[in-house]
Amino acid sequence: MNGGSRRRPTSFDVAERAGVSQPTVSRALSGSPAIAEATRRKVIEAAEALGYFVDERAARLRRGSTGTLAVVVICREGDSASSINPFAYALLGSVCVAASEKGFETLVSFQARGQDFFGHYQEQGRADGLIVIGTTTNAPAWEHFRGIGGDTRRVAYWGSPFDELDWVRSDNVAAGKLAAEHLLAAGYRRPCFLGALNTPQVQFTERYEGYAQGMRDAGLEPCLAPTVKAATREEEGFRAARGLIERGLTGPGGFDAIFAACDAMALGAIEAFAAADIQVPGEVGVMGFDDLVAGRFSRPPLTTLTPDPAEAGAALVEAVLEGERAEARRRVPVSLIARGSTARC
Repeated sequence: MNGGSRRRPTSFDVAERAGVSQPTVSRALSGSPAIAEATRRKVIEAAEALGYFVDERAARLRRGSTGTLAVVVICREGDSASSINPFAYALLGSVCVAASEKGFETLVSFQARGQDFFGHYQEQGRADGLIVIGTTTNAPAWEHFRGIGGDTRRVAYWGSPFDELDWVRSDNVAAGKLAAEHLLAAGYRRPCFLGALNTPQVQFTERYEGYAQGMRDAGLEPCLAPTVKAATREEEGFRAARGLIERGLTGPGGFDAIFAACDAMALGAIEAFAAADIQVPGEVGVMGFDDLVAGRFSRPPLTTLTPDPAEAGAALVEAVLEGERAEARRRVPVSLIARGSTARC
C-alpha cells in the first residue's frame, strides 16, 4: 500500500477471514442452498467486516442478465424537458419503481431528433429489454422504434400509434364512454368531443369512439370539435374552443359541454371560455384526460379521466420481462376524477 491507499478486498480475503474456500464464499453470497446457514452467516460477517461487496453486474452477466431495463422517452423535437407531458414523467417513475421491485435498475434516455434515435440496448449487452413511451406527435421517432422489436428483442410500447406492436394503452374506448355518461348524468345534454381524429394519436380516436358510443346509447348524436395542430396542446384546445364560440354554437341548439382528448386541450378550452365570459361549469362543462397537476389547480379544477400510472408501469415491465408469455396488447383501466369543471348546480 502507498500513500495510505487501501486495496479493494476480494473474495479470497473474505475466504481467509472466514476460514473457508473461495468457492464457498461465492456460493454463500449468491444464496446457494448448498451452503449451511451457519457457514453463510460466517461468510457474511467476514465480508461486512472487510467492506467486501459482490459485483452484482458481473454476477448478473455471468447468469446471462444485465439486471437493467432501458426506457426511451420520445419527445417532440425542440421541446425542453419541462414541456413533456407530466403523465409521461409519472409513467416513467412508475416504470422505474416496478422494475426495482423486480430487482432491475433502469437506464433512461430522452430522444427527439433523428440523429439521437437509439434502442439497441439489448444487442449491446446494456439492458435486458426496452420500454418506449412518449408523444406520438414525433412520427420519425415512432417509425424508428417500430423496427426495434423482433423475435430476440424484448420491447414494450406505451401508447404506440401502430397496432401491430406489443403495446400497453389506456382503455380509451371505455374512457370516452364514461366521459359521455358522466356529462349526461351531470345534466348536460349536448356534450361535444374536442380533438383531432385519424392522426398518429390513436388514443384520441379511441376516446372519440367511446364518447360517440356513449352518446348514441343515450339516443343522442355525437358532436366533434376538431383541433388543428399548434405549438402546444393548450393552444390547440384554445383555438378549437374559440372557433366554436365564434360560430355561435354555445347557444340554443349548440353544445353545452366539452370532453377534450387530453387535459392540456381542456385547459386551453377553459381559457378560451374565460376570455369570452362563458362560465364553467354553469354554461359549459369541461373535462379532459390525463389528470395533469395543472388541472387540479385550474379555476375551476378540471374533471378528468386517468389510468393508474402504477398499474401502467407494472404492465410495461411485465410485458418486457415475460417476453413471449406476456399478452401482446394490454389495456389499463381508467378512473373518473370529478371536480368543479363539470359540477353543475
